[in-house]
Amino acid sequence: MSWAVEEWKEGLSHRVLQKIHELESQVDKLKKERQQRQYRLESLEAALQKQKQKVENEKNESSILKRENQSLMELCDNLEKAKQKISHDLQMKESQVNIQAGQLNSSKKDIERLEQELKR
Repeated sequence: MSWAVEEWKEGLSHRVLQKIHELESQVDKLKKERQQRQYRLESLEAALQKQKQKVENEKNESSILKRENQSLMELCDNLEKAKQKISHDLQMKESQVNIQAGQLNSSKKDIERLEQELKR
């Protein structure tokens, strides 16, 4: 088959044949370059897609972490409120204990006084 492709070149001068050969070599070289560039382009597109997927995954993870952070902040606020309530309740109970301790001391003194009176 290559002989049929080459038939049209018959009868051409050496100089023209040389120029045709140079042009064919240049075409082959350009085809190879084009294939290499196409391969590089495809590789870069694949890398770009990979990076886009990575960015999307990072965005999703960031969103999840933000929601989790918000949830933890709300939990901390609720715990702080509960702590304040418990602290307030403790102060109230300590105050009641102090009042009752004072009443107990007063009652003891009254009992001692009454016992002294009884002894007399």
